[in-house]
Amino acid sequence: MAPKFGTSGLRGLVTELTDGLCAGYVRAFLNVAPHQGTLLIGRDLRPSSARIAAAVAAAARAEGLEPVDCGEVPTPALAMAAMARGAPSVMVTGSHIPADRNGLKFYSPTGEITKADEAAILGAYSGPAACKATTQRVDTDAGPDYLDRYVGFLGAGALAGLRVGLYEHSSVARDLLCDALEALGAEVVRLGRSVTFVPVDTEAVDADTRAMLVRWASKHQVDAIVSTDGDADRPLVTDASGVVIPGDILGTITAQALGAATVVTPVSSNTMVEASGAFAAVRRTRIGSPYVIAAMEEAMRDPDARVVGFEANGGFLLGFTGTGPAGPVAPLMTRDAFLPILLPLATARRQRRPLAEIVAGLPARHTASDRLTEVATDRSLALVARLSDDAGMRADFFGKYGAERSIDLTDGLRVTFGSGQIVHLRPSGNAPELRCYAEAEDAIAATRLVRETLDRAAAALS
Repeated sequence: MAPKFGTSGLRGLVTELTDGLCAGYVRAFLNVAPHQGTLLIGRDLRPSSARIAAAVAAAARAEGLEPVDCGEVPTPALAMAAMARGAPSVMVTGSHIPADRNGLKFYSPTGEITKADEAAILGAYSGPAACKATTQRVDTDAGPDYLDRYVGFLGAGALAGLRVGLYEHSSVARDLLCDALEALGAEVVRLGRSVTFVPVDTEAVDADTRAMLVRWASKHQVDAIVSTDGDADRPLVTDASGVVIPGDILGTITAQALGAATVVTPVSSNTMVEASGAFAAVRRTRIGSPYVIAAMEEAMRDPDARVVGFEANGGFLLGFTGTGPAGPVAPLMTRDAFLPILLPLATARRQRRPLAEIVAGLPARHTASDRLTEVATDRSLALVARLSDDAGMRADFFGKYGAERSIDLTDGLRVTFGSGQIVHLRPSGNAPELRCYAEAEDAIAATRLVRETLDRAAAALS
């Protein structure tokens, strides 16, 4: 796939993410983002990330900024450090996609870049730039400061008595998350550490990984298994039986524990958010953290709104100062994986209830998601556009699910049927994938909806 600039940054094949191309986009970003003479740089554990980070540093030096190497660090930790310093930052990561791909995530001194920022960067980009190797100042405080954020919020005994499996794979947060769990009092069982990069998509956990998690849960007798995607801005949490808890369920539990009044979440998230009755307001957006952040900022004009945001992948954004057992936790307006991992665990421990029981107490709406990979974006867009415009084609495509109750074109095509079941097709904004989300009365039905819909989509695209 050709490198693509979109939601929060640049992404493409490693072979096409040349030093010059990366430097050109970084220079364009620095011509748009305010700064005070420094650029913070972090990276994930992909083999290509160190090389690309060096190109980012070279571009910063060429623009007269001092590049600061924050090392291998979670994306939210880098963003938090940069915002505290009033500096822009660049995270070298391809998130959950395979290691033959990588990318750059750009952060202004106030947080994730906006859609307006994206347009400005594209306007400032003038092609690949010369890339001369340079030195960097090393600053390793981002990870420890991020750890302190949660220990100071929840307290040293918040997870005492819990036995937690940690699926390490190649997450950049694997050691820091272990430190956090142990600092909060949990016994940690470290599982599945990998020396090669493993692409873990927390929004579409594959069947083999799900089966592995169930086996681990049984073998090690844990209260939960936790993990993140590659750059640690999306959580993965299972219950004691190894069953994955969807990200929007984690988001709802986290929002309730924080006492949030307003939830902002994309249209793809479980409608259980509204059905729970736990929040004064729920605002729906297009998929992507820039849209969630924009809607959060609008809601935050009301100082009493107590606003949070989360996506179906579980990435959580905190828009107000939360109060915890040990102290406050400051707002963090970027996707975060640690809060929706640690706070549900702490809630379960405090209530002396297993996670599965907390989940069962929510309205019985179940979601599933998966995707077709290596599908060119223009082909996915064309299929979704035809289905959106042609009621007859939709009837043929979705006919077995009964009559349509409504369609929603906020982001892709989301069809609600008379039965209450929902199917949502959407081309990915940052990878050559066609994603499918489904919602139904039980997990088996939701999974079947996804599988059958993607099978029909694959046939239509062939």
